[in-house]
Amino acid sequence: MTTPTTNELRHFGTLAPAREHLIQVYADVRADLLHLPNYAVSAFTERLDRHGAELGFAAVLAYEEGDPIGYAYANTITSSDRWWKRITPAPADEYTVPGAVALKEIGVRVPWRGSGIARRIHDALLSDRTEPHVTLMVNPAAGDGKVHRLYETWGYRDIGHSQPSSQSPVLAAMIRATH
Repeated sequence: MTTPTTNELRHFGTLAPAREHLIQVYADVRADLLHLPNYAVSAFTERLDRHGAELGFAAVLAYEEGDPIGYAYANTITSSDRWWKRITPAPADEYTVPGAVALKEIGVRVPWRGSGIARRIHDALLSDRTEPHVTLMVNPAAGDGKVHRLYETWGYRDIGHSQPSSQSPVLAAMIRATH
């Protein structure tokens, strides 16, 4: 593991200036999964472009010596959003009715994993959000359950499961207070 000595977090309210770096880091972070249709760079790019056009899009990229090393991005979701409709059992109104922020992606390149940069990116992304809750979906098998357990240490708890597409694994839907 490389411990970052200097890194910078950059905030983006639109997709265009961050798009290429998001794709670049995603391809590196998910390199071992890119052969699977749901993880292919083309599938990610399609999702990214769709999310970048949605309400409340925001991204944070971390840079080390000018190179992108990690990212997270999110959108606002309302009670009628398909995010909620795909979760079983149906989430409680206390989460869906006021709207929430959906953390769509977070990833850190291997040399920086375990350094705390993922949490810094996460917290920076949520720092100025006004939605009362943040929700995410995680493959409970990722890292032999390590990723799911990490989110639990960040205050997330399971509220159900979802399979966003037929090519996606069944994901754990998690939620916590935004701040």
